[in-house]
Amino acid sequence: MHGTAEQDILCRTDLFRGLSPDSLRALRRSATRRRLATQDPVFHQGDRAETFYVVAEGRLRVTQTTADGQQVIIRYVGPAELAGLAVLAGDDLHPSTATAVADSEVIGISRAVIREIMARHPEVAMNAVSVIAARYREMQQRLREMSTQNVERRIAHTILRLAREAGRRTARGIEIAFPLSRQDLAEMTGTTLHTVSRTLSAWEGRGLVDSGRRRVVVRRPHELAMLADAAG
Repeated sequence: MHGTAEQDILCRTDLFRGLSPDSLRALRRSATRRRLATQDPVFHQGDRAETFYVVAEGRLRVTQTTADGQQVIIRYVGPAELAGLAVLAGDDLHPSTATAVADSEVIGISRAVIREIMARHPEVAMNAVSVIAARYREMQQRLREMSTQNVERRIAHTILRLAREAGRRTARGIEIAFPLSRQDLAEMTGTTLHTVSRTLSAWEGRGLVDSGRRRVVVRRPHELAMLADAAG
C-alpha cells in the first residue's frame, strides 16, 4: 500500500482521530504491513497480545472457540477498523482468532508503540477508551438479542447490521460485500445451519433476500427491518 493511502487509513481510524499529519507519518514509519490471502490468520486465540491491527484493505472474521470446541463468530472487521483490542485493553493474550475472509492488508502496531503514542498524545488514550466502550456496547446488544429475541429476528438483525457495515448497492439490492455462508450466519446468531437455511429459503420465497454461493443480498431492507423489530 502506498504511504499516503496508508496514512489516510490511519487518519480514518477512530483510535487516531485528532492526530496531526506529522504524528500520523511517524506512526506509519513505526508500523508493519502484512498482506493476507483468504483464510490466512492474523492471530490465533491464546496468542500473546503484542500487536493490534488496522485493516487497510479487505475484511477479517473474528471468532472464538468455546471449551467444547464450538466456534462462534464475534464480528467482522473492515477497512479503518481494529482487530486485537486486547492490546489496548492491557490483556496478555488474544481472546479470539482473526482470519482474512478475502485478500486483505493489515497495518500492525505494537504494544510498545501505542503506549508511547498514548503518553505523547493523551487524546489517543481517550479515543482508545471510546473504541473499547463502543465494542462493549455492541456485544451487549448482541447478548440482548440472543437472550430476548426469537431466531428469525436475530437472523434479520444480523443481516441488516452486516448490510449497514459492508453493503453495496446492486441491481438486485444491497449486497453484503464479502463471502458469508449460512453456516457463518448460524455461528453469529447462536442457531443451527438447518434453521438459517429454512429461514433464508422462506425469505427468498417472499422476495426479502437472495442468498447463495456465500453471498447474501437484501432485496427489501425496509420489510426485513420491520420483521427484525416485530414483537416475539
